[in-house]
Amino acid sequence: MVAAPLGLSALTPAALRRLRFHAWLAGLTILLVLSITLAVTVGPADISTGDVWAVIAHRLGLVPDSPVSVLREGIVWELRLPRVLSAALVGAGLAICGAVMQALTRNPLADPYLLGISSGASVGAVAMLLFGATLLLPAGAFLGALAAMGLTLGLARALGAITASRAILAGLAVSALASALTSFLIFSTATGDSYREILSWLMGSLAGMRWSDTGLAAMVFAAVGLPLLASGRILDGFVFGDTAARVLGIDVERTRWLMLGATALLTGVLVAISGSIGFVGLILPHAVRLVAGGRHRHLLPLAALAGAVFMVWTDTAARTLFDPRELPVGIVTAMIGAPAFFLILLRNRRAT
Repeated sequence: MVAAPLGLSALTPAALRRLRFHAWLAGLTILLVLSITLAVTVGPADISTGDVWAVIAHRLGLVPDSPVSVLREGIVWELRLPRVLSAALVGAGLAICGAVMQALTRNPLADPYLLGISSGASVGAVAMLLFGATLLLPAGAFLGALAAMGLTLGLARALGAITASRAILAGLAVSALASALTSFLIFSTATGDSYREILSWLMGSLAGMRWSDTGLAAMVFAAVGLPLLASGRILDGFVFGDTAARVLGIDVERTRWLMLGATALLTGVLVAISGSIGFVGLILPHAVRLVAGGRHRHLLPLAALAGAVFMVWTDTAARTLFDPRELPVGIVTAMIGAPAFFLILLRNRRAT
């Protein structure tokens, strides 16, 4: 009797999915580490990948002496590395928020930008900037994001059950209102060079990132983003509707509002440090679904890694394409995201 050959064909569908997920997870993790390393080397100063890791090892106390000059070490540690790591955290956080909101609202077009949350956060953040309360910027952005999210869902519910089209229309109305409030605040209060500074922030910019900004983003990501990453089973329940979620033992209303509040907090803090950056939360979850399927236990971590890689390279493009001038990163993401959004609309139309 001849034994059957072992191979992929011998695996069950569930085992194949797990194998594919772990392969994507490992590949994207390696890609993220390579992207961060290479992005730090890009710029006018001649810095190699070896220099980057030598500086990191020296600053972390792993080696006593650094072979890199003081000037280049300062460029790596004080200028480029906090900016690149902040970009990675912003991309990962926004991608997670987009995936979570799409599942909770059962709306494939939901993301913090389209539902008005980013615009609401901008109102709160700009108000703090104009009134000189810079230290309260994250709190202002969070309160603005929370108010916008509540207004969007309240408007959608006032029209009946929350559907995809109602949520999008309500989000567009709230986003337009928040943009008008932001413009009015700037018109009535900003003076001199503050116009240029605020407009640059509104279009999204990671210029001037410091370790304090990176630390704030990392802290909130750890406190809010990581628990959201572990919520895949709950989100899978929401995808099949509120009734199915209740059958699985989920407190639907409480869980939905708790998770939407968490996404508002994460979005608010990320917008506070990076400005309003659109389309990341919309296109990255869709791109990951095409290759890894729709199970949120797999989708969330892969979307986070893909979002981090995406933002690292879009920010690198923003600071180098028109050197010495710097392009706001929100313009780059919009240039990529708008065509991708159109393709998603076409795909949904064909599916229906």
